[in-house]
Amino acid sequence: MKRTLILLNALLFAALTALQAADATKPNIILVMPDDVGYGDYACLGNPIMRTPSVDAFKKESLLFTQFHVSPTCSPTRAALMSGRHEFKNGVTHTILERERMNLKTFTLPQMLKTVGYTSGIFGKWHLGDEEAYRPDRRGFDEVYIHGGGGIGQTYPGSCGDAPDNTNINPALWHNGQWEKTTGYCTDLFFAQAIKWMDAKRHAKQPFFAYIPLNAAHGPWVLPKEYYQQYLGKPGVSEDVAKFFGMIENIDTNFGALLAKLKEWGIAENTLVIYLGTDNGGFAEACKIFNAGMRGSKVTPYQGGTRSPCFFRWPVGGIPAGEECEITGARLSAEVKQQVEGRSLLPLLKNPRADWAERVLVHHVGRWEKGKAAESKYTKCAIQNSRFTLVNNIELYDLKADPSESKNVLAEHPEVVASFRATYDQWWTDVLPKLVNENVAAPKMNPMKELYWKQFGGGPDEALLNRMDPNSPPNPDASPAAKKRNAKAAK
Repeated sequence: MKRTLILLNALLFAALTALQAADATKPNIILVMPDDVGYGDYACLGNPIMRTPSVDAFKKESLLFTQFHVSPTCSPTRAALMSGRHEFKNGVTHTILERERMNLKTFTLPQMLKTVGYTSGIFGKWHLGDEEAYRPDRRGFDEVYIHGGGGIGQTYPGSCGDAPDNTNINPALWHNGQWEKTTGYCTDLFFAQAIKWMDAKRHAKQPFFAYIPLNAAHGPWVLPKEYYQQYLGKPGVSEDVAKFFGMIENIDTNFGALLAKLKEWGIAENTLVIYLGTDNGGFAEACKIFNAGMRGSKVTPYQGGTRSPCFFRWPVGGIPAGEECEITGARLSAEVKQQVEGRSLLPLLKNPRADWAERVLVHHVGRWEKGKAAESKYTKCAIQNSRFTLVNNIELYDLKADPSESKNVLAEHPEVVASFRATYDQWWTDVLPKLVNENVAAPKMNPMKELYWKQFGGGPDEALLNRMDPNSPPNPDASPAAKKRNAKAAK
């Protein structure tokens, strides 16, 4: 069952707040979210090359929102999802340089669920701050099994980064306060740990929220060849795209195994499973093969940069049959109500054809240079409703007549442009005081790397320390090995 609506990932917070169980038993909640996967990267949504049998089957059992929108990049989406408000209002305007850190005053989704007896676990990618106060165990999660920074093996100047020399195969992962050296492929490991933890919680008869935000299919595209060889040689598929597709198919395989476990355990009926198809637009090279008719990809304000499929399945709750259904029963304090901008999806989960009052959404890529926020108001931004989108303040597209955003109709709809501009101006005025990370100085040493070295020994040489300091250039006398690491860190 499909419904064309304009929805934002921040609404999930409001949905899980407003809904409560139809009976005395609270449902378990599972949210799976891949990384960098485009709307068109699923077979059931039209991709002619991809193999995603588990998501294809899940689509037939679920309520699919076909006009669900996320942010153009990953940390911002995660901040909106965890808080129920636009990412900029959490101070998250980038994915690095301290601007990925979610404001410590933000009340999070797992903190809300904890108030009504839930335990929460995260398995995969956090990317909302690596310093101690910002880590997920301090933001409401009881079980933490993640990598550092924005991707396994990625490293940047300052605080955002992963364990040194990490890789998707046999990665070092951060587990409840310490690093663990693992054996296996990252996505397999994240799902396996999530299933193990959920099994323990069901035996303890404790309702759980399992958040599985994967690093795949984000680069670097490192995975066993048997996971992607089936895509090599397909029309238009480079080796990088083959690996990207292989990562997605592996996610699909693991997702199918998770659903089978729920059925085996006898808890599938009263488990709300949300499959949020991506955290932002897709990998640009893969989008050239199939992009569901959209313009743009990750890091763009066009539909291809923000549109994501979002599937809901909860049989006991009547999704999508339209029965009365509530989920957690949590109530927000007055202070938190002021934080949450999202609107409950309850009417739509009850009845996908229910009336839904028109609202506008604002997208902004952010990523401006340090100190350039005020002058970046109209840089890579969009404001849209269900029909029109105003991009970069100078391009207007009629999404119903022109879903590929190919014809600028700015001159033909001055009243729409004026309304959008006025709304956007007010939004920008509200946002500016909340950009709390814009002038934060990064620590010289990445805290997650520092903890890794403390646990296992070793440490950086002078050249790497200099490279970690965003205010200091690399040491020209660095060894060839150090220069190689620094070059890798700069990418």
